[in-house]
Amino acid sequence: MTEAAIFVVFPLCLAMAAFSDLFTMTIPNRVSAILLATFVVVAPFAGLGLQDIAFHVSGGLIVFAFCFALFALNIMGGGDAKLLTAAAVWFGFNHSLFLFLAYVSIFGGVLTLVILVLRKQENALLASGLPLPHLLFTAKKIPYGIAIGLGGFFAYPSSPLMMAVLGQMQ
Repeated sequence: MTEAAIFVVFPLCLAMAAFSDLFTMTIPNRVSAILLATFVVVAPFAGLGLQDIAFHVSGGLIVFAFCFALFALNIMGGGDAKLLTAAAVWFGFNHSLFLFLAYVSIFGGVLTLVILVLRKQENALLASGLPLPHLLFTAKKIPYGIAIGLGGFFAYPSSPLMMAVLGQMQ
């Protein structure tokens, strides 16, 4: 059961957040809450000790501090900050967190460039009949939940929880 939760909950929550952000430009609070609650329940059963869990929480708190500062400066949205923080807890304060944040940064930069190009070509794209979300053109923000989701998908195999589960399976 623990393995199933580790394999399913994190990717599913990131996918839900990415699609929600793409189509509505919002990330539901329940996605971040489910990520945090599931980590708290699953981590001890995955073999993480109190010190390991403390490192995971500290990684999340550090990411939260930076995200809160960016939110306060109106650089980052609140949903993005909450999702990034909740996802960071799954990685902990180690190399996998830095890998996750690097992937999010790379995908976020590419996503921003793609959306800016799409917005410049709005009339042609709308005339072509491509089924693109209308908010992609009318909103002034970028749906970074997509970049957070992609970064999480790429970095998740290196996370301590996945490594613990994969180690147990061998």
